[in-house]
Amino acid sequence: MNTESPNNNILIAIGLLMLSAFLFSIMGVCIRYASYTLDNYTIVFFRNFVGIFIFLPLIFNKGIGFFKTQKLWMHTWRAVVGLTAMYGFFYAIAHLKLSNAMVFTYSSPIFIPLIAWLFLKEKITLSMLIAAGLGLFGVICVAKPDSGMFNQISMIGLSASFLAAMAFVTVRALTSTEPPERIVFYFCFIGTVISAIPMFWMIRPYTIKELAFLIGAGLLANISQMFMSYAYKLAPAGQIGPVNYIAIIFAGTWGFLFWGEIPDHYSLIGFGFILVAIILCNPILQKKLNQFKP
Repeated sequence: MNTESPNNNILIAIGLLMLSAFLFSIMGVCIRYASYTLDNYTIVFFRNFVGIFIFLPLIFNKGIGFFKTQKLWMHTWRAVVGLTAMYGFFYAIAHLKLSNAMVFTYSSPIFIPLIAWLFLKEKITLSMLIAAGLGLFGVICVAKPDSGMFNQISMIGLSASFLAAMAFVTVRALTSTEPPERIVFYFCFIGTVISAIPMFWMIRPYTIKELAFLIGAGLLANISQMFMSYAYKLAPAGQIGPVNYIAIIFAGTWGFLFWGEIPDHYSLIGFGFILVAIILCNPILQKKLNQFKP
């Protein structure tokens, strides 16, 4: 009976990470609309500030003692790295097609296996390396060099991707002793304190519409973070990380529905390689798919 438990945990982790990616893609829609009239500093601040209020019921229910930790330095590192990635990611959303922006941020699974191997000593397999390579090729197909893959905005997006991978691996390390609620709380709290500094100089009255997008983005982002933390608690970061690629497909759907962004043939090919990368990186998923073969 226990032999099935790891397999089930991986499948549950995959499902949680897919749900996290779905919510995160909707957050991207809110960020895109908010960026029409708001600066990046304000958007990043509200994304973190809103998250604190999500935890107020938890604080009242479990008490302040629930948030005591001996890993404050790791929480701080995760917050600093994640916040820096967030600035780059939100900037990319404001200046690129939504699907392309998601490509840059969700190409972080390319780096996750290597970072997890270096810092967490997690096993890295040939299938993970092949999956990362196929995923990178898919990213290039979607974002295409002739569409500005290597311009300044794209480099910001790729840098955010690498930093996000470091944040994901740090989350994996934290989940060994820290519950997901505590992990997300410290990210929001530390992120709010840091992001309040540049936002202070840009503060102004906001319209109801602007507040709706800001609050919506904050809620979706933090709920997405919760699901992501639970997923990494159930399975190794290097094994399930490529599931994040599915957010690119979600973002492409929203881009088509809201802005008429139509993927070309290269983008569709790239999506295909991304899906193959997800399957290759998850042997348990391969076994499940094989059950449906005649």
